[in-house]
Amino acid sequence: MTFRRARSDSQREERRRAILETTAGMLTEMPVAQVSLNEISRRVGLAKSNVLRYVESREAALLDLLHVRTREWLAALADRPVGTGPATERADGFADAVATTLAERPVLCDLLGAQAAVLERNVSTELAVRHKHASLAAARELAATVRRHVPEIDDEAAMHAAGAALLCAGAAWTACQPSAAMLAAYERDPDLAAMRLDFTAAVRELVALLLAGLLTRTAG
Repeated sequence: MTFRRARSDSQREERRRAILETTAGMLTEMPVAQVSLNEISRRVGLAKSNVLRYVESREAALLDLLHVRTREWLAALADRPVGTGPATERADGFADAVATTLAERPVLCDLLGAQAAVLERNVSTELAVRHKHASLAAARELAATVRRHVPEIDDEAAMHAAGAALLCAGAAWTACQPSAAMLAAYERDPDLAAMRLDFTAAVRELVALLLAGLLTRTAG
């Protein structure tokens, strides 16, 4: 696609959305580490210098996409039923909802996994502040969903649960993307196959254990 220079705020927002959509499409083909500003520019039909009019850097585009995808995920998670039984059953149901909805969104998981090591490295202080405020807002929204389903834990515990769930998701996604050599090792040696993690199962178990611990601490 080829764009003329944006003249209005609406046109600039249109360009920015096109850049994010193009970046999202690339992430269905390759991991975050392989996404380059040159390739984004080529696919969106703008010179790299023009792309930088709308996003500060490759990392800035990926952080913007992270927040867009996170908001979409939180909306989907809020609509997932988790049951109405005892607290432990509701906690397990919520853990399953978190794991299932995340597994349906590999682009988001890839971005979460790369957030600290890659996406937060080549950004200005101004962008870092905006990014962290957006992350905090997302954590608060997730904590509110936790409290809605498991009101037995307090607000502080719900924030701990929200932050840990996001951290677990990113770490689990990274661990669940083995290299070709690791895949070959798992296939060759059956004793090693058990070390290959399933993302959905890992996140479900980690979040369930976290909530069970918070419920126990609250009861104590």
